[in-house]
Amino acid sequence: MARAIDKVAVCGAGAMGAGIAQVAAQAGASVKIFDVNADALAASRKRTLADIEKLAARGKLTGEQAEAVRGRMEWVSSLDALADRDLVIEAIIEDAGIKGALFAELEAIVGPNAVIATNTSSLPISRLARGLKAPQRFVGMHFFNPATVMKLVEVIAGAATDPAIVTRIVATAEQWGKVAIPVADVPGFIVNRVARPFYAEAFAALNEGVAEPAVIDSLFRSASFRMGPLELTDLIGQDVNFAVARSVYESYHGRTRFVPQLRQAALVDAGWFGRKTGRGVYDYRDGAQSFPPPETSPVEVSPVHRRAAAELKDAAPGIFIRCGDIAIGKTRGPSARAESREQGRAVALLDWFSPDGEGPSGFAVSDETATADAQAVLAAFSRSGYQLADRPGLVVARTLAQITNAAADAVLEQVADEKGIDAALRFGANYPFGPFAWADRYGRRHLVSLLDAIADATGEALYRPSYYLRNFA
Repeated sequence: MARAIDKVAVCGAGAMGAGIAQVAAQAGASVKIFDVNADALAASRKRTLADIEKLAARGKLTGEQAEAVRGRMEWVSSLDALADRDLVIEAIIEDAGIKGALFAELEAIVGPNAVIATNTSSLPISRLARGLKAPQRFVGMHFFNPATVMKLVEVIAGAATDPAIVTRIVATAEQWGKVAIPVADVPGFIVNRVARPFYAEAFAALNEGVAEPAVIDSLFRSASFRMGPLELTDLIGQDVNFAVARSVYESYHGRTRFVPQLRQAALVDAGWFGRKTGRGVYDYRDGAQSFPPPETSPVEVSPVHRRAAAELKDAAPGIFIRCGDIAIGKTRGPSARAESREQGRAVALLDWFSPDGEGPSGFAVSDETATADAQAVLAAFSRSGYQLADRPGLVVARTLAQITNAAADAVLEQVADEKGIDAALRFGANYPFGPFAWADRYGRRHLVSLLDAIADATGEALYRPSYYLRNFA
């Protein structure tokens, strides 16, 4: 088994660098934090020590443990102080030129067996290593913000990286309590590539007038996500989120499972970046109304509706239950209008919902006469539902299907395996389940059919099922 590295340095005393350093120190490593900016160094020290005090006050650390963590941390302003380190993690500005200059200096200072790692979220590891004298000891070690909370570390090997270095870095990250996933050196790695449809599909639904923003976000929270995609982009920053979308899209020359959305671009153009500017998808200014989803109207649930709900709960997509004069079923891709033509009667389609969810779900109808019965069936599941504009795949099912499509491409291209991708999305993006776990719950053959139906109805080739999904469904 590879031995974890316990003499560590972090270059960059910002929030990410300080968080990485604290994680390492709490796990028992000796850590030096370097920065050329004296104010940043002082602020990092103050913030980190205060955080350790809070952990002790909450009983997460004993007094002795807190003192030991503080004793293992040192803030330095000279790169020469890092000469004795066995692992140096760079966490500075996302600029290849500036990073490259730092790596060249580090190579001249640290020992020949020391590992140099970068926390880049978007720059190719092979490109960053190109100017190094010993690129075999260079590796990506991508933490997620805040590093003290988020479990995932993507460990990325460049073209020249020694596989033994990857093994040792994985062991080190695991020693620090992280979920370490080896990843191929591709744009976006796992999370920033596979998760892009989560945001793009929400903006597409918003642009099509499928539902109000608060309803779209509520549907995802009902499906067990901690936050909906639109409110999450406001938290991340519309400028940051859109820049990553463009970067990944352009890096793959447009061969992606998403398209950067003009609705989001308009927010960026307006300077409405989200919480940090006071406006984004939502309005956060003083006096602005909060954005809970609209209340659903109470509906009467009869024994007929309860029986229909019980039959539908575990039914596969494509199974329709008669309830009065309508047929109700889970979306399998076609719109409610298309399903109505096939069924020969009014149809209500339910969006995907988590059996563990407690909030309302979404539905679409082919005929308004179906609305009341659809709401009643949904009320038998949880708390009624939101009526959506009729569209192929609806909202949650279409989004999760496309995330899984992107994940399947990543497996096909050997970025990581199914288990690694599921873990990455759970621990790096806080998803309640990985895309392949969801595919197994929905049914992989049903998923392929759903994606084909969306592609047929929209004319968009990006929804065609990945060869990996179609071949192994």
